[in-house]
Amino acid sequence: MLNRRSFLFSSAAVLLKGEPVKIRAITKAPGFHWFGYYDKLQFDPASRRVLGMQVDFEHRSPRPDDVIQLGVIDTGNGDQWKTIGETRAWNWQQGAMLQWLPGSRDEVIWNDRVDGRFVSKVHNLKTGRTRQLPAPVYTLSPDGKTAIYPDFRRLNDCRPGYGYAGLPDPNKDKLVPEDAGIWRMDLASGRNELLIPFSEAARIPYPGGYSNGAKHWFNHLLYNTDGSRFIFLHRWRGDKEGTGFSTRMFTANREGKELFILDPHGKTSHFIWRDPDHVLAWAWHPSKGEKFYLYKDRTEQVECIGPDVMTVNGHCTYLPGGRYILNDTYPDKQRNQNVFLYELATGKKVPLGSFPAPKEYVGEWRCDTHPRYSPDGRKVVIDSAHGGTGRQMYLIDLA
Repeated sequence: MLNRRSFLFSSAAVLLKGEPVKIRAITKAPGFHWFGYYDKLQFDPASRRVLGMQVDFEHRSPRPDDVIQLGVIDTGNGDQWKTIGETRAWNWQQGAMLQWLPGSRDEVIWNDRVDGRFVSKVHNLKTGRTRQLPAPVYTLSPDGKTAIYPDFRRLNDCRPGYGYAGLPDPNKDKLVPEDAGIWRMDLASGRNELLIPFSEAARIPYPGGYSNGAKHWFNHLLYNTDGSRFIFLHRWRGDKEGTGFSTRMFTANREGKELFILDPHGKTSHFIWRDPDHVLAWAWHPSKGEKFYLYKDRTEQVECIGPDVMTVNGHCTYLPGGRYILNDTYPDKQRNQNVFLYELATGKKVPLGSFPAPKEYVGEWRCDTHPRYSPDGRKVVIDSAHGGTGRQMYLIDLA
């Protein structure tokens, strides 16, 4: 395993526009730190303050009594960590959905478990005040006014690592519940409503039919860039799937209507909206098999992206300006996780770093890099356990 000093030295050979890529740890022991998913706002609008989570253990599933700390790091002042709260609703892959409220300089939001239910909390970093909302969040609309969220109890039952411990799924024995699915919540009033029940998605035919005993759930929700539509993955597991699952990628309007199956082929994975009408996703398509594809919403138009360069699944986003795709890989045969840019105009890959993943980081408690960019497009933060002190966060300077 490389320690941090040897890793930084080895990274000096990686060049971006002729200059060495600068990488530094912005968290350190004691404690383990990470942020989680790649499609959340980790940076503040000024591209200076960075959100993160802290825990004092690794290598096991979260338990109902586990409490983790939430904090903000000032990258312009010695990477100082300031604790801003705690939570009992979290997982290793996506944390507690900690993120900045879109457009806000001072307000952040995260999920928690209080008095036997999952809630969300909005914290103002300037005033120190926190207000509680009656339901959790998953993705926030670009105007910061609404959120949509799945049933985290069912997620914990169907896909450990993406739901939260502490509350059992009341529909555990139901294959297709009618009273649960995707909800919407107004972030000012807390008013919430069920938009899309599991039963509504399941009623839409699937070629060949669902396998016997198929149990359905939703995951990976994301508003498009103008908030007019959102995407979600409809997943199920039955006799045919065994320990795996099948997937359909849906889009819907902000009211949960006008459902459209963007990818019907059963293998959609990571995705991101490029603009209000296009989605980049790792998926299987009859044209080229498993690749990254750009889908035009509510049409049959599909274009393969970087078929000879972005050849494996990764956590993809577009840097501001749309010239580059920021992406990563799962551990390769040498257990290196590779973070890179893909330049759309030239089709070239720009390596940003290769981060060795210790063998202990597997399954539910793996440490994916999940690269997140700053609003000014000049910085990237990743989660990684390569430095010898457990999972920590590292800043890659693109400037």
